[in-house]
Amino acid sequence: MMAAGRMLAPAMCSRASTAARPRVAVRLMGATAAAHPSHRTRSLAFRASQNVSATTIRRGNLAPAHLTHTSRSLCVVAAEGGGKGKGKGKKEDNVYGHTVLLPKTDFEMRANSVTKEPAIQQWWADNKIYEQIAERADAEMFTLHDGPPYANGDLHIGHALNKILKDFVNRYQMMKGKRVRYVPGWDCHGLPIELKVLQSIDADARKALTPIKLRKKARAFALKTVDKQRDAFRRYGVWGDWEDPYLTLLPEYEAAQMEVFGQMFLNGHVYRGKKPVHWSPSSMTALAEAELEYPEGHVSQSVYVAFPLVSGSIPAGFPAEHASVLEAGASLAVWTTTPWTMPANAAVAVNDKLDYSFVEVTGTAGDSEKESSRMVGKTLVVAQGLVAEVAKTWGLTLETVCTVPGSALVGFEYTHPMYGRASPVVAGGDYITTDSGTGLVHTAPGHGQEDYATGLKFGLPLLSPVDDKGLFTEEAGDGLVGKSVLKDGNEACIEKLRQSDALILQEPYNHKYPYDWRTKKPTIFRATEQWFASVEGFREEALAELDKIEFVPASGAKRMRPMVSGRNDWCISRQRSWGVPIPCFYDKETKEPLMDKATIEHVTEIVRTKGTDAWWELELVDLLPDQYKDKADSLVRGTDTMDVWFDSGSSWAGVVKSRGLKYPADMYLEGSDQHRGWFQSSLLTGVAAAGNAPYEKILTHGFVLDEKGYKMSKSLGNVIDPRLIIEGGKNQKTEPAFGADTLRLWVASTDYTSDVLIGMNILKQTSDAYRKLRGTLRFLMGNVGDFDPAADAVPYDQLPSFDRYALRRTADMLAEMDRAYETHQYSQVTAQLQSFTAFLSNVYLDASKDRLYAESPTGVSRRCAQTVVNEIVTRLLCVVAPIAPHMAEEAFTALPYKPGHESVFLRGWVDAAPEWTAGMDDVEAGFWATALAIRGEVNRAIETGRNEKILGASLEAKAVIYASDAALAASVASREEELKQAFIVSQIQFVSSVDDVTGACGGQCVSEITAAQAKLDGISIGDGADAIVKVGVCKADGAKCARCWGYFGDLGSDERHPELCPRCTTIVIEKDPELRVPAKKAEEVTA
Repeated sequence: MMAAGRMLAPAMCSRASTAARPRVAVRLMGATAAAHPSHRTRSLAFRASQNVSATTIRRGNLAPAHLTHTSRSLCVVAAEGGGKGKGKGKKEDNVYGHTVLLPKTDFEMRANSVTKEPAIQQWWADNKIYEQIAERADAEMFTLHDGPPYANGDLHIGHALNKILKDFVNRYQMMKGKRVRYVPGWDCHGLPIELKVLQSIDADARKALTPIKLRKKARAFALKTVDKQRDAFRRYGVWGDWEDPYLTLLPEYEAAQMEVFGQMFLNGHVYRGKKPVHWSPSSMTALAEAELEYPEGHVSQSVYVAFPLVSGSIPAGFPAEHASVLEAGASLAVWTTTPWTMPANAAVAVNDKLDYSFVEVTGTAGDSEKESSRMVGKTLVVAQGLVAEVAKTWGLTLETVCTVPGSALVGFEYTHPMYGRASPVVAGGDYITTDSGTGLVHTAPGHGQEDYATGLKFGLPLLSPVDDKGLFTEEAGDGLVGKSVLKDGNEACIEKLRQSDALILQEPYNHKYPYDWRTKKPTIFRATEQWFASVEGFREEALAELDKIEFVPASGAKRMRPMVSGRNDWCISRQRSWGVPIPCFYDKETKEPLMDKATIEHVTEIVRTKGTDAWWELELVDLLPDQYKDKADSLVRGTDTMDVWFDSGSSWAGVVKSRGLKYPADMYLEGSDQHRGWFQSSLLTGVAAAGNAPYEKILTHGFVLDEKGYKMSKSLGNVIDPRLIIEGGKNQKTEPAFGADTLRLWVASTDYTSDVLIGMNILKQTSDAYRKLRGTLRFLMGNVGDFDPAADAVPYDQLPSFDRYALRRTADMLAEMDRAYETHQYSQVTAQLQSFTAFLSNVYLDASKDRLYAESPTGVSRRCAQTVVNEIVTRLLCVVAPIAPHMAEEAFTALPYKPGHESVFLRGWVDAAPEWTAGMDDVEAGFWATALAIRGEVNRAIETGRNEKILGASLEAKAVIYASDAALAASVASREEELKQAFIVSQIQFVSSVDDVTGACGGQCVSEITAAQAKLDGISIGDGADAIVKVGVCKADGAKCARCWGYFGDLGSDERHPELCPRCTTIVIEKDPELRVPAKKAEEVTA
């Protein structure tokens, strides 16, 4: 059995005819041209390579370059053209071309994704392939619940990464036979959409907007955006209920959300109270932590302030021996980065476990003109551990008068320098440290969470003289009213402190500060009346549920758990019109809320039928249940809406449960920022309302950066539009159309658990990988063009060992792929694909070409190879389908036989047959691993011979092999015929010494495997450190067969074909009994 690397030498295959490169036509017959006439015959033309004979298949042809050994360029059936390239030359006959079995397939090399992919998607839709899978009877259900993107703009590459990853998960589960229904969704409420609407109209139109008019505009905008985004998602090849997605603005969803709110309220987890929350003056609404960002470069004006102690307010715990320090007066030194909160000061907090020093300011240290010099002669109180630090910062010399424990300061009163009111010194907590500041904390319960907790503990007043716009109210006093706390109001506070001689020092302070993620402007902490979810009431249950969740990557658990364990009460109300209303009524006079089971259920049912617009459109009396209708005149409806994180966080109820999907969902998959967003809001609502987490697994991905590692932004001009990747730009040379499958292959190749890179160079590399994969599939399929497994397959136990080894490798690959898909390691899938196709290209297919092309069409040897190739094609399509579904489906529909299923996804995952592993033990597999290592050294020696002009094609070679290990030597010698095929040489000679190798081959064309090298390669060549395999090559004996190009000593067994080997003679006569090729003609053919 000879390898057919150099075969089909047509009359025109002359190395001399290279002046004009003719056009080469490769006739690709329909996949089963004779046996299956329903398949169309195709004819594809390719341009001949400038580097090889005019009749040689190279890149772009059926045998891709990566499938072709350097010595095995395959001559084609016929050549057209010639002369000087003008017109068609005389068409020469190919003497033996019609006797050789070239690959045939309808699966084209050119992807033509811009046209084909939409056509395949339409075919899926027309044949309801997804619907058949989603409606599988008696199949295990799998639910990946979609986190809703905002319906407020165009999609970006991060959306593509997210949705494609989800499709990988779903399609793999489909392939495994599960009933998969993916319901995509959109977050349609909230400020992002409201802002888009407001930006689209002028100032006068904004003033005329009523809540209901705004809501209708917002709804229209959201629905329009949904349609646009939906089309893009579908173009990515993502399957789902696109005709019936979930939208948070749908009445049935809003009603389900209101039920979750009601259950939490009735369970005692929702309350109304006044406490500080993140407030956005630019948006005029409260914000959740997940709606904040902390940009670099924020600079605040920090101040050190002296609060004079009230004389005579010495607490009982203050040491009597230090009482004299108070006689001349002393002041508490505090530090803050928010001077605008000074009007709300209600206390100074100390850590009763720290020591504090009374220090006298004895002079300046350096710059006597520094503002802090006004403190010279005064006594200040700071934490003992910070005395040296503040002295340096202030530029003052400080002398310690005495030191007392923090507990001794508790009970003092001080005078507010701006208002003259007396306030207490209280014991704060461990949040007071000596890491920065003075160790004494200015406490404003209306403007800070820790301050608020301290205020509750000591009954401090909750002052917050700031309105919704971030302007000081009259409560702040003269000189401040109407000023912005983030701008001129802040400066005014500093000036008032300076005028009262209380300002020790003002200096800029660079730190992280919360910004509204939508308006990109600073926020404030501000006490307002809001609705809160009391996380304290169910935190332990939430943490217990979190401990049951599987995180991918595992580090996600470490990130999310502290966020939940340290979470304060969740502010769930917003002061916006576009959202789901909190169904509460208030007494006009007392402002007391009215909300109970009856009111919630009544409003919920109205919403279920009319939507939440009814809250604004109906008369108030109609919103009340019967038992409260008589109170309608004394009530007003609330204007607060729910936090959009409550909207999306309720989707487990509005989608998973209400649509009959598996609950809890198998998986939630989103970006890593959702640990503090959707993952957390879903956990909190699920535990508070239903008693459990709504998911079993959380998978997170990173963000997409450009290929230089920079964040994408319009200002940098590095934003990449997924649609542009798929469809290409106006200039297809600079912006080529890569197609959805290439985009998907890029997603699969990334380590999505961290930030990923994308750019034109990366996409080109991915496109090359796609083409190689497509070429491999096409080559495989071309070689089963006349094969029907039902009639032609060879039983496993009748396959040669090398074929069984290929199936063993296939089984190992399939097991690795299964593990990679199950654990969501898609980069491992692509790596395994690359490794396995390299084995096919460089080893199995290369070594099998002779059987596939030159053997008798129905010969056992050829059918064995086809059996293996077909089994490999079947499994490769399974592996490729989740990642490149368009290519897999196109290939599946081009199979030359009826596969028994309409779609590759309906056929599903095809496991390796058990005998593929059981039928080849590790010893036999180990032999082939060693044999292929020897093959590598033979190829190395052939390449040397080629460089030295000793050899040309590998079939010109005889391999000479010596193995020092007797068992290995006997084993390889007993398989001469199999190894000739595997090594692609004409003869193999086994010798008994190293000298015999060099004697037969000279010192040039030799190579070897040492024991050390074998150990590194994981193969065995015998025991001992001296074990060696020596190989060499020399010219093969005999003459060259004009058809298969192997070298034989017995050419011309039939006078009609004097230049053919016995095998080729038999096949040619059987194919064409009338054909005669004189010796002279045969010599021309092989020239």
